[in-house]
Amino acid sequence: MTTELHDHDDLAALDGLLSHTVVQGIPTLHAPSSGNEITAGLFFRVGRADETLATAGITHLVEHLALHRLGLSDLHHNGATANVYTLFHVTGGEEEVVSHLNSVCAGLRDLPMERLETEKEILRTEAAGRNGGPHSQLPLWRYGARGYGLSSYNELGTWSLTPDQVRDWARTRFTRDNAVLWITSGQVPEGLDLSLPEGRRFPAPEATCALPVTPAYIHGDDGHVVLTSVLRRSTAASVFADVLGRALFQDLRQEGGYSYSAEADYSPRDADFATLTAYADSLPQKQDAVTGGFVDTLARLRAGRIEQSELDSVRGKLLKMYDTPDLGAASLPSYALSLLLGHRVLSPDQHRAELNAVTIADLHAVAQEAWSTALLQVPGRGVDWAGATLAPQYSTSAVTGTRHQSLEDERITMVIGTEGVTLTTPKGPVTVRYDACAAMTARPDGARALTGHDGFSVNVEPTLYRSVTPERVAAIDAAVPAESVVRMPAREPENIPRPRERTPAPGSSASRRPTWGWTLALWTVGLLAAVWGLLVALITSDEAAAPAPEWDAVTVMWIQETLLLLITWKLRKARSHRK
Repeated sequence: MTTELHDHDDLAALDGLLSHTVVQGIPTLHAPSSGNEITAGLFFRVGRADETLATAGITHLVEHLALHRLGLSDLHHNGATANVYTLFHVTGGEEEVVSHLNSVCAGLRDLPMERLETEKEILRTEAAGRNGGPHSQLPLWRYGARGYGLSSYNELGTWSLTPDQVRDWARTRFTRDNAVLWITSGQVPEGLDLSLPEGRRFPAPEATCALPVTPAYIHGDDGHVVLTSVLRRSTAASVFADVLGRALFQDLRQEGGYSYSAEADYSPRDADFATLTAYADSLPQKQDAVTGGFVDTLARLRAGRIEQSELDSVRGKLLKMYDTPDLGAASLPSYALSLLLGHRVLSPDQHRAELNAVTIADLHAVAQEAWSTALLQVPGRGVDWAGATLAPQYSTSAVTGTRHQSLEDERITMVIGTEGVTLTTPKGPVTVRYDACAAMTARPDGARALTGHDGFSVNVEPTLYRSVTPERVAAIDAAVPAESVVRMPAREPENIPRPRERTPAPGSSASRRPTWGWTLALWTVGLLAAVWGLLVALITSDEAAAPAPEWDAVTVMWIQETLLLLITWKLRKARSHRK
């Protein structure tokens, strides 16, 4: 059954480009394409950012389970789980597309829970082979272990989610009121059965923040410089991303010759904000130059030194997208996502007008906004010189409680208290409070790994700290909220960590105890060097008085003495390091 879509007045601007209606309660956009096949996409406003760290992966599980009964197919189809949406996508003949969409919705109504454990394992296998890319850790540093920061983490929920949890997630999030359908067809195909539960449209989650100040930076792997910024969504911001990408390519590759890849991307985060990502690679020996050039390029744009030709070039490229054949069909996914997120919908004429109205002053303002919210990941030295602040490496507070010294390093102590757990280190504390614990993994051998909302983590390994008894572990278990606990399987005995050779604290009694072996070796070699040196001095004196001195032999003896002295010095240095 189809009805008119009246609740979104801005869709009227698209009349003549595409059609809009409602199919069984689901807002639907459609436009014809010239191919023999049609493509359809069913969006749901739910993704990784809606989960918690303890349930991470639940949306992905629903997606896999909903597709399971489709089995093998010659159709081009797939599912995708992103931060704020899930998409089921299919291309084929009209009857094939209808059958596929009907099967997806039937699967969502009745998930095959007998496949749950198998699909969990498949997702863990998928994650093990996934390369997160050079920017994969930036979300957790910006947002912490919540919301948009969860994309940096493994899908912990694949270990402990129950059938009831997964069913409830599908029932409340995969509803007709939380969906948008698009189809590259002149009319809605007959035979669609998209019956889904009634629900509500969930707005994209509010962004959290783990950075006390921006611009900020973190240290990353060699060979990669990455920047992310949060920008208000606008036509000028999307243009700026292309201008920045071209400027980085010009400065770092064409002129500097430092990078192979230098680019920038603009990606919507929610209805109101987008993420700007800029990237440049380098060889390790050139990475300082790339970092400097990267920051200098952005500084030039921030200062407003943008050529009109740079803007005109990008504007011309973006305007050409409206020359695309079957423009209405090609635009469907973008318009459907805007409708899903509640972002404004612009007709091609409206967007052209906004593109033509963008000025250098607009780009200058966006550049300043980009720097004000910037988080950089740099190799090698930091970028304090550019005005960025190192992101917090340690917590601002510690808890009090029982103290458990590390069996590997006297300088490190774990504190288990009534409010949380702190790891005290020479450089600062790392604290996870129970009331701000995003997730705690628990193993049968007593190991616990706590991650706070701010992204800091503390691993409680009873084998690595003094007196971490079952009673102390039980105290942690009792204090962490049940919904944050992820039960993990038992580890093989060889995978349970054992203490390495202990590192004594400087000045401790243990650090002042040299071994007898080092002392004996030092005295033996030192005495030999002294005696040999005296002997060589006497022989040198005798040879100097001889009519035909044998200086070759004397030289060899002095070389031997030098080697003995060098060995003595090395032994003394090694012995001092034992203190």
